[in-house]
Amino acid sequence: MLTDEQLIRDIQNGSQSAMDVFVRRHYQAVYSFIYRKLGNKEAAYDLTQDTFMKSLQRIHSYQFQGEALHWVIKIALNTTRDYFRSKAFRQSQQQLEYKEELSPASSTDVPFMFERKESYAEVKEAIAQLPEYQREAILLRYYKGWKIKEIAVAMETTESTVKSRLHQGIQKLKKKWERGERQHGTQS
Repeated sequence: MLTDEQLIRDIQNGSQSAMDVFVRRHYQAVYSFIYRKLGNKEAAYDLTQDTFMKSLQRIHSYQFQGEALHWVIKIALNTTRDYFRSKAFRQSQQQLEYKEELSPASSTDVPFMFERKESYAEVKEAIAQLPEYQREAILLRYYKGWKIKEIAVAMETTESTVKSRLHQGIQKLKKKWERGERQHGTQS
C-alpha cells in the first residue's frame, strides 16, 4: 500500500489514480470533521468537495511535513471558516430561522425520546454555541482523537494555546450542564 507521501508525489507528477486513492483514503475523516462543525449533511458534503479541490490545487506546494491528513484538515478548517463568513451561510441561517418560526410542532415529536439521543443533541448544541476556536479544538481532540501537538499545527497556534482553548471550552460546557441540571431538578 502506498504511503500518503508516495501518493502526493504521484499526484504532483500527474497521476489521476493516485489522486483518487488519496481522496478515498481521507474522504470520510474530512467529511465527518466538517459535518460535526456544521451539523448539515448537504453543506458538509459540498465543503468536503471544496476542501479536496483546494488541496489538489495546492498539492504542488505541499511540504511533506507531518501527516497529509492534518494538512487536508487544515484546509478544511479554513474552508469552513470561509463558509461561516459567506453570504450563502447567512442566507441559509435566515431561511432556517424563518422555517422554524412558521412550522408547527412536528407530529413526530415523542415526549419520551431516548436519553442518549437527547444527550447527544444537547452536547452537539452546546458545542455549537462555543466560540469557533474552542469548538474546533474540542472537535479535533475529542471527536478525532488528535494530539495537542497535531491540533496546534492544524490551527497554526501553540500547544499551550490549544490546551487553554480546550480547558476554557470544557469549562463552558460544564457550566451549561450544571445550569441545565439545576433547571431540570427544580422542574421535577
